[in-house]
Amino acid sequence: QVQLVESGGGLVQAGGSLRLSCVASGGSFSGYTMGWFRQAPGKEREFAAAIRWSGGNTYYADSVKGRFTISRDVARNVMYLQMNTLKPEDTAVYYCAADRDYRTTYYSSYEYDYWGQGTQVTVSS
Repeated sequence: QVQLVESGGGLVQAGGSLRLSCVASGGSFSGYTMGWFRQAPGKEREFAAAIRWSGGNTYYADSVKGRFTISRDVARNVMYLQMNTLKPEDTAVYYCAADRDYRTTYYSSYEYDYWGQGTQVTVSS
C-alpha cells in the first residue's frame, strides 16, 4: 500500500522560505506523477506543482512559478517543495499526492490516487 508522509511545514514571515518533504513508501514509483496541492481555509484544494518521477519534468501553477521549486530524490523516494519569497496568501495545508498514470491533467486533484495527511504552512505578514 502506497503511503505518503509530508513534513517541513511551519510558521514563517513573509519573504521567508520553507522546504517541504514527502516520503513515499509501499511501491515503485516509476511512471508516477507526484504533486503538491494546497488548501486554504474556506477554499478548494488547488494545484501548486507536479513532477514526473521518471524523467523529472516539472509543472507549476502560475501563482507559485518562480518562487517554488519541486524536486525528487529517486533513490530515497522523497519529493521536495522548496518555497521561497513566501507570501501570506501561500498560507494553507499542503498535501503531497501520487498518480499512478502519466496524464496531461497533472493539475487536477481528481487524478491522484494517493494522498498524504498534509502539513500546515502559515505565512505571517
